[in-house]
Amino acid sequence: MYIMNDRFGLGKRFDGIGGLSGGGATSRLLINYKEPYRSQILDYLFKPNFGASLHILKVEIGGDSQTTDGTEPSHMHNGTDENYFRGYEWWLMKEAKKRNPNITLIGLPWAFPGWVGNGSNWPYSFPDITSNYVVSWVIGAKKYHGLDIDYVGVWNEREFDSKYIQVLRDTLDRAGLTNIGIIAADGNWAISDAMLVDPYLNDAVEIIGVHYPGTTTVRDALLTGKKLWSSEDYSTFNDNFGAGCWARILNWNYVNGRMTSTISWNLIASYYEDLSFGRDGLMTAEEPWSGHYVVEAPIWITAHTTQFAQPGWTYLQTIGNLTHGGSYVALTDGQGNLTIIIETMTRNHSECIRPSLPPFNVSAQEATFHLKSSFASITQLQLWYSKLNFNTKKNVLFKKDDPIKISDGYFTLKLDVDEIYTLTTVTTGHKGFYPDPPNSASFPKKYFDDFNVENPPFSEAPYFADQTGVFEYFTNFSDPGPHNLTLRQVVKQRPVSWGYDADQTISIIGDHSWQDITVSCDIYLETADGGVFVAARVDQSGEEVRRSKGVFYWVFANGTYKVTNDIVGKKVLAEGLSGTRRGIWHTLTLTVK
Repeated sequence: MYIMNDRFGLGKRFDGIGGLSGGGATSRLLINYKEPYRSQILDYLFKPNFGASLHILKVEIGGDSQTTDGTEPSHMHNGTDENYFRGYEWWLMKEAKKRNPNITLIGLPWAFPGWVGNGSNWPYSFPDITSNYVVSWVIGAKKYHGLDIDYVGVWNEREFDSKYIQVLRDTLDRAGLTNIGIIAADGNWAISDAMLVDPYLNDAVEIIGVHYPGTTTVRDALLTGKKLWSSEDYSTFNDNFGAGCWARILNWNYVNGRMTSTISWNLIASYYEDLSFGRDGLMTAEEPWSGHYVVEAPIWITAHTTQFAQPGWTYLQTIGNLTHGGSYVALTDGQGNLTIIIETMTRNHSECIRPSLPPFNVSAQEATFHLKSSFASITQLQLWYSKLNFNTKKNVLFKKDDPIKISDGYFTLKLDVDEIYTLTTVTTGHKGFYPDPPNSASFPKKYFDDFNVENPPFSEAPYFADQTGVFEYFTNFSDPGPHNLTLRQVVKQRPVSWGYDADQTISIIGDHSWQDITVSCDIYLETADGGVFVAARVDQSGEEVRRSKGVFYWVFANGTYKVTNDIVGKKVLAEGLSGTRRGIWHTLTLTVK
């Protein structure tokens, strides 16, 4: 028997379930969807009582560097440059806020433009510069977009620096942003040790955020008394196995680790699928040219929690593991409402991408619950049910069943394996629905873009996914001819990097499987030592972009060309004179058969 009782107090405050856009460029293709499909996708993610109904949106503070699946632009390419309309995270936060004004917003840097590190690959040498850079992003979010950021982080999955965190706290306070909390350190639990011996660091950090904790915490983290979050988790292919992973950790992170928030990397798989960690999002939207998207099972697994418990609710102390495997959590709003979430995921159907999962057993069972104390008067609970079927693949996802009748405070459920139940007094749950989107289609075999857009809605051209460097719309006022409106690579200094940028800037577009192809591009060399390439059959991108092989056709401002089969330009297939020079336009055409 499992007792639901608040007589002897409650557990920790629930802080919400979220998704992460960035780290990097994981929402890149979403902006290029046409209506109504783009709004439908956003509704499935953020609209309350519709789909995932997320409580938290965490975004990358772009740093001009490759951060897993691409580069996100910085709001300050250099120390005198400020532009708060680059990229798409501002837009995404506004769209989330439109749907849920109470959504929590978080910004976290993965990388920093090179000037922040003054030429080094280290952001902490000049903590005042780095903190002012981050705070300028927060201020710009409010000034230009009306967005109130709730939390900022330090440096994703890299070493923390205690002095920098304290300087960041001071910089926020001096800017009047005392309400904005710091989450640290978005890696392992090591910062908790430092916080116990450094009262200034302890005061500066509001939340300890850890990545992929395996649902467990450490003693020192608990001793700090701080909120504990799994500030990045999941990262698993979004089929049934991914849904099973997500269902399990949403419960286990609190049952085992007392973590009060879990954030999925990533929010939505909206990047070319051949990039790193393809389809590791709550849903999939990787074909803006066709309008096709897929509402994957993790969306409905999320809804089992998010539609029936809100940030500010409190976990009951009476939570834990079921006798024959599985887990349950219970939450209350303190005003008589109760939500219970049960999962019975088997080990082989719920293993996440990381860390490794120890063996455990789950079997069919009966579970009797007893509602006591302030819940004793409840006479029925709404029932929502999911079953992940790994044999027939015919899932039941977020199905509303008949309410469960409560007799003298008792009710009994027959639980099978790989199931998720929500039992709740909340009556507003809803499984949102739109007509099926268009059918899936490959990237068009013929594609043309002259970048002739007077007022582009975004800084990047449709479908281009920057992998090193940043390519932005640029108006060339010195050229009144056909090349007045262009796409320009703007990063001139190696960033304080997080991943593995190539030494050459590169943006990809199209279908990874293309073999026989012609690529033609008008190009303009701006410097005397400059060069440009077009390429086909490029076999690597994301964090492996520096190892790319394919066919690369280069021309240089000194009047030469070469053809190589690698991005580093070492394996030369042909070379000679091209007649290319700086300051004029050339047409570069590569045909591969």
